[in-house]
Amino acid sequence: MKKTFWEKISDISHLHKRAAFSDLPAQETVESVFQSLAKSRYSCREFRDTPLTEQQIGHILEAARLAPTAANRQPVHVWVVKSPEALGKLKGATDYTYGAPVVFMVGAKSDAAWVRKYDGKNGAEVDAAIVGTHIMLEASALGLGNVWVGSFDPARIKADFPETEGYEIVCLFPVGVAAAGAGPLHARRQSVEEFASEI
Repeated sequence: MKKTFWEKISDISHLHKRAAFSDLPAQETVESVFQSLAKSRYSCREFRDTPLTEQQIGHILEAARLAPTAANRQPVHVWVVKSPEALGKLKGATDYTYGAPVVFMVGAKSDAAWVRKYDGKNGAEVDAAIVGTHIMLEASALGLGNVWVGSFDPARIKADFPETEGYEIVCLFPVGVAAAGAGPLHARRQSVEEFASEI
C-alpha cells in the first residue's frame, strides 16, 4: 500500500530521532575507563616475591617515557632496581620497599628542566612526579600492585647508587604482584563540592 505524504514525513522524523538517539530513554553517565582505573588503584604495602617479566617492565618504562614534561625537556631518568644486590642497597636508604621484586627510582635533573620566567620556578620535580604517576597507573593497568614512596634517605641513595649523579631522586615505586589489599584510608576522599569550585 502506498504511503501518504504525511506518513512519509512521519517516517523521516522518526529516522532523525533514531539518528540522534533522542527517542531512547536517558542513560546514567557511565564511568570512564580511566576513572575506573584511578578508583581501583591503591597503595600496596605487601608484595609477593613473584618476579616481574621483561614485558611488564617494558610496558611500565614506555608509559613513563611517554609522560608529558614541561616544554618536552624530559629532565627525568628512571632506574629499574631489581637485582638482589641493588634491592639490598636500597633497603639501606628506605624501610619501605615492602618486599617488592622491582623498585622504579625516578630522578629529576634541574639544570635540564624548563624554568618559569615569572618567578624562576624549576619544573624538574613536577616533571618527575608526572612520570611517577604514569608508572603507578600503568602498573595498575597491568594488574600489578604499586605504591609511591617518598620516605628515603637521598644522601644514602646518592652514595650507594653513583649512577644517579646529577639527579635528585624524587620518588620510589615498589611494584609487583600484590599480597595485600587497600588500606582503610583508600576510599576517603573530599566531596567534589569541597575539592573543586568554579570561578
